[in-house]
Amino acid sequence: MASLPLGPVDDAPDRAPTVAELLRPFAVVALVAAAMWVEEVVDLLPHTPFDSWGIRPRQLRGVPGIALAPFLHDGFGHLLSNTVPFVVLGCIVAASGVQRFVQVAVIVAAIAGVGTWLTGPSRTIHIGASGVVFGLLTYLVARGAFERRLGHLAVALLVLIFYGSLLWGLLPRPGVSWQGHLFGALGGVVAAWVIHGRGQQSRTTTAEGQG
Repeated sequence: MASLPLGPVDDAPDRAPTVAELLRPFAVVALVAAAMWVEEVVDLLPHTPFDSWGIRPRQLRGVPGIALAPFLHDGFGHLLSNTVPFVVLGCIVAASGVQRFVQVAVIVAAIAGVGTWLTGPSRTIHIGASGVVFGLLTYLVARGAFERRLGHLAVALLVLIFYGSLLWGLLPRPGVSWQGHLFGALGGVVAAWVIHGRGQQSRTTTAEGQG
């Protein structure tokens, strides 16, 4: 029987994340918000009708608006009203990592955009990041319901306290894309179910099977 020497044992502790790594998820949120502001500034220039690139319900030329609409706004007042909750709620989601923020944002934007394209009134153009904001809000609330962890439930409660009044925007009002709000909110719940609910469901099923 031979005795082979083993390599050196690595007793070094796991490397702590750098400040840059910790801030990267929040920087991504800030970059998305910055892109909205850059677009709005450029839109001040002549012959830059970017707002016409929004969602045009049931028109082929309105399909690109599903991806573009969150970056387009009807003036700086509209943009500012969306930027603050987008950054706050987006950073809360991004605290779980860049991938988590991207997952939630893509699911929400896709459902909000497609739902608006299918159900919005004819001869209208829908723009703005409010659908994504509603989705971030409902995602954080639904995440707490699915995960049932104290930290997530506390975040859900705080989000409802500070931003729950936004949910009044789900009610139909003239001149407001309530369809985008509604489907964005639905997208947030779907995102929470896809990311958290299915895993929770499978863990419950496994536990029952072992019982």
